[in-house]
Amino acid sequence: MATFLYRLGRLAFRRRRIVALLWAALLAGVIGAASVASAPPDDDFALPGTEAQAAFDLLEQRAPEYAADGAQARIVFRAPDGAKITEDGHPEAVEQVLGRLDPEENPQLAGVLSPFQGEGQISRDGTVAYASVTYQVPTMELTEETRTELRDAAAAGRETGLTVEVGGDALFTEPDMGQGEIIGIGVAAVVLVLTFGSLVAAGLPLLTALLGVGVGVTGITALGATLGLSATTITLAMMIGLAVGIDYALFIASRYRAELIAGRSREEAAGRAVGTAGSAVVFAGLTVVIALAGLMVVGVPLLTKMGLAAAGTVVVAVLVAITLVPAALGMVGKRIFGRKVRAANPETGVPAPAAPDARPPLGVRWARLTLRRPVLVLLTAVLGLGVLAVPVGSMNLGLPDEGNQSTSTTQRRAYDLIAEGFGPGFNGPLLAVADLADVPADERERVAGELAQEVGAVDGVVAASPPQLNRDGDLAVIQAIPESRPSSPATERVVRDLRERSQDLRADTGATVLVSGATAIAIDFSQVMDDALVPYLSLVVGLAFVLLLMVFRSVLVPLKAALGFLLSVLAALGAVVAVFQWGWLAELIGVEQTGPIMSMMPIFMVGVIFGLAMDYEVFLVTRMREAHVHGERPGQAVVTGFQLGARVVTAAAVIMISVFAGFIGAGDAMVKMIGFGLAVAILFDAFVVRMAIVPAVLGLLGDKAWWLPRWLDRVLPNVDVEGERLRQHLARSAPTVPAQREGDPARV
Repeated sequence: MATFLYRLGRLAFRRRRIVALLWAALLAGVIGAASVASAPPDDDFALPGTEAQAAFDLLEQRAPEYAADGAQARIVFRAPDGAKITEDGHPEAVEQVLGRLDPEENPQLAGVLSPFQGEGQISRDGTVAYASVTYQVPTMELTEETRTELRDAAAAGRETGLTVEVGGDALFTEPDMGQGEIIGIGVAAVVLVLTFGSLVAAGLPLLTALLGVGVGVTGITALGATLGLSATTITLAMMIGLAVGIDYALFIASRYRAELIAGRSREEAAGRAVGTAGSAVVFAGLTVVIALAGLMVVGVPLLTKMGLAAAGTVVVAVLVAITLVPAALGMVGKRIFGRKVRAANPETGVPAPAAPDARPPLGVRWARLTLRRPVLVLLTAVLGLGVLAVPVGSMNLGLPDEGNQSTSTTQRRAYDLIAEGFGPGFNGPLLAVADLADVPADERERVAGELAQEVGAVDGVVAASPPQLNRDGDLAVIQAIPESRPSSPATERVVRDLRERSQDLRADTGATVLVSGATAIAIDFSQVMDDALVPYLSLVVGLAFVLLLMVFRSVLVPLKAALGFLLSVLAALGAVVAVFQWGWLAELIGVEQTGPIMSMMPIFMVGVIFGLAMDYEVFLVTRMREAHVHGERPGQAVVTGFQLGARVVTAAAVIMISVFAGFIGAGDAMVKMIGFGLAVAILFDAFVVRMAIVPAVLGLLGDKAWWLPRWLDRVLPNVDVEGERLRQHLARSAPTVPAQREGDPARV
């Protein structure tokens, strides 16, 4: 592979204008295709195989009026100073507010149910009431005019002296993502300038990464309607594409500079950079693709599409790195180094190799320090990450609801008013869907009534509504109000008890009872994520282990890489639990409400961080492997790897930490949690695992680190990431290759 990539790199360098035009044409083509493509479909959040999904499907089939996907809102009213909402002219004020919502004037509006018309919409003490508002279209199809109408109605109610807040999904908007991408790109530019000492060199990885992301994201948009890819799939693709795109371009450009300093011609340096660093990029990209495509094992269609779309963007990033990056290196010429370097070396434009007595770089000094005290460094790093991972044992998974939003939002205030007036469980009612098809027609109404009584008798249920039968009478819907808030463990126990009780009800009445509703869906989703975590980890780590076996020709190095990754992820999850569930330092990053950890968080972190962690592992350790293959002793090979790779890995990690940390400033609690979790995971993995544990372990293992059974050595294909075969090929062909003249266009 190294030889093929070497030739590809030289070809792209020589034909740089053609390569650049081809990528520009591809970008223009996908932009054109995206502009004429049909609108992407809405997110289809389905949980195949779960009881909540089965109940929803049954409702959609037999009672579509209950399973309508239109947006909903609750307008919550509270009388001032403890007065009752039913007295002192407050009913008239409520009706005036609701009168501003007229289905005849707004075709998106389906209906409004006043608290004085419905049942159970006024609290027992009479101080709080709510009106139900339903819409004809889903949340994401509501116009801004419709949302403004709802807000204006609430504002008019406040002018009468009432407290009026609006909950429900009608006011849902896309989460505030903060300025993560902008902050990340800005920090990336600064870090790259410090790394390369040249504005041109710093802009090259950014430009190529942005072009790759542009091709990937617009490609997803163009294929959205055809492949069923919603707009949500773009989020993960953009995040991962930007991360790996910068990393891959940075690694190849850095190797190119090193080859120039070693005295290679520019074309030769580009070929060798792609042949060696490009090989590492290809295999690092494969590990990311495995991690993202592995989301299919979770069994959630939306996650599968997100993973595959992001994997496609990573493939584009790899192709950009091994073709467009060497072409761009040819275009920038001598400007790959800073102006001071070019001024000091006007003939070559390349800095002279460092003098033997020069002060070694920080990475080399750190590697030598680690090798002198490997046991101390290893124990300190492992124990530190182990302590940080302790909170994972009490992690409670769930999905955020309106109770997790900021108190500055009307949705959160409506949530609190409902909890105050009706009880916390009223914010997350459960739906017991009874299939009466096997019950004799003349007994269905009686059986439905008995089922409602049984549901209401379950511990933790404070009220159960009378059953509502569908038109054919073969399906009944019972609403159950739990005692506790939707995301609490107590409500989860209520759902489990209801489902266990349904087995006895089936035997006694012949009716099948399924528990659904938003709260039950969240509980089932958390269970699906929990059940899928171990298979997902096994698949991703197992396949990547085999891949790393081929890359490093070692058993212990891939094992160490996988165990180090697991340790860093557990430590990061522990930090997330400590902040977002326990509340430690929560105020420092603006967490207003602690609660369960988002169900998707563990798998999401594994998928994203595994890819980046293996990037850093491959970038750093392949240089050590290369030095070892070329005859260096194990300890010196570690130092050489740090001399050539530590600065690049550090720069890449700082960029990614900055990108993810930018999302901590987002207003949405879920986005804030994702940004914090990914930032600390990169921090732990890059600077504790890769920079401390890796050299310590390799120092302790010595030559044993590169041990591979002979039978396995014969079975595994030799992908030659370290470029040994390439070196032999170049050595054989050297006598027949004329030396390049200084005026050769390839050096310009």
